[in-house]
Amino acid sequence: MADPRLFSSGSGSRDDRTDASGRRTYNPYQDLNIPYKQLYDLPTSPEFLFQEESLAQRRSWGENLTYYTGIGYLSGAVAGAAVGLRDAARNAEPGDTAKIRANRVLNSCGSSGRRMGNTLGVIGLLYAGIESAMVAARDRDDWINSVTAGLGTGALFRAANGPRSAAVAGAVGGILAGAAMAGKQAAKRYVPAL
Repeated sequence: MADPRLFSSGSGSRDDRTDASGRRTYNPYQDLNIPYKQLYDLPTSPEFLFQEESLAQRRSWGENLTYYTGIGYLSGAVAGAAVGLRDAARNAEPGDTAKIRANRVLNSCGSSGRRMGNTLGVIGLLYAGIESAMVAARDRDDWINSVTAGLGTGALFRAANGPRSAAVAGAVGGILAGAAMAGKQAAKRYVPAL
């Protein structure tokens, strides 16, 4: 292959870029007089409307809400589909045709996946809303917010079943949130960054 440095580019532009081996890289916009660099060279740092937002090392309340709700729904749908597949395989009868079996699998996976996805999506929505409200009210982002969000989520989710059920679910939610925060701190401290 011929060395591109030996041939002139036909353009006397001083914007020629070279890579590590000294070869000039191809620039399709070289001879055009358009400000493409300002259009396509995006900054690498995140952009914030207010300077205070850039100081906080966390997601905004909207991102938090979307993240927890989406993760909850997706994981619930996948787990529910797996449970539905197991139930469909368990309920299969020896005389069923392939079409009937496929219909049973699809119905069972869809029903269980939808039910578990909606349940975990609502739990994620409640958790994110309460945690974001705690961060806004306390102006601090620490473990207390997460444990309180777990307590509130469990209590609100089971509130329709009575106060005893709400108290038990709140305790379970607080313990799970605290365990998740402790696991996250332990992972930050003892697991090397990849």
